[in-house]
Amino acid sequence: MFKSRVVISSVVAVLFTAFGVYFSQLHAEKSPISEVLYTSSLAPVPAAANGATVALAEYRNKVLVVNFWATWCAPCVQEMPELSALQTELAAKKISFIGIGIDSPDSMAAFAKAYKISYPLFVGGLSGTQLSTELGNKAGGLPFTVILNKSGEIVKTYRGRLDIAQVRKDILAVK
Repeated sequence: MFKSRVVISSVVAVLFTAFGVYFSQLHAEKSPISEVLYTSSLAPVPAAANGATVALAEYRNKVLVVNFWATWCAPCVQEMPELSALQTELAAKKISFIGIGIDSPDSMAAFAKAYKISYPLFVGGLSGTQLSTELGNKAGGLPFTVILNKSGEIVKTYRGRLDIAQVRKDILAVK
């Protein structure tokens, strides 16, 4: 009789401990995956966005569209002017765009100047490839685009050439 009470008490104690651990994990504040973006130390391309240089941390608490690209990537080159036009169109709505290039700073600066890219560009290099993977680009291909809400949560990701009309709809749906 005494042994069965000890066993039952032990089982109940283990169950309550398990529930406690489960619910504490459930309610624990998790920093969004985007923290890897906001805290990264990618160098801005000064020739982009009319010479403006911005720290990535300044994009916290904003709707943000992040496009990973390269000058040698044909679909990237095709969509960059469209993204630039979309950024100009949505600027009044306080939606920010940035490009993270998996390329050399000189190539990126020349591209930004030639195509009049209206949003800040950052030199990603190998760090940019890793960042892209951490934000959901498991295949590692380019272009790769991410929409983050004001809380820094990933709302939508795109692999490959963008359908700008769909991206516009998706961005405007972010709260």
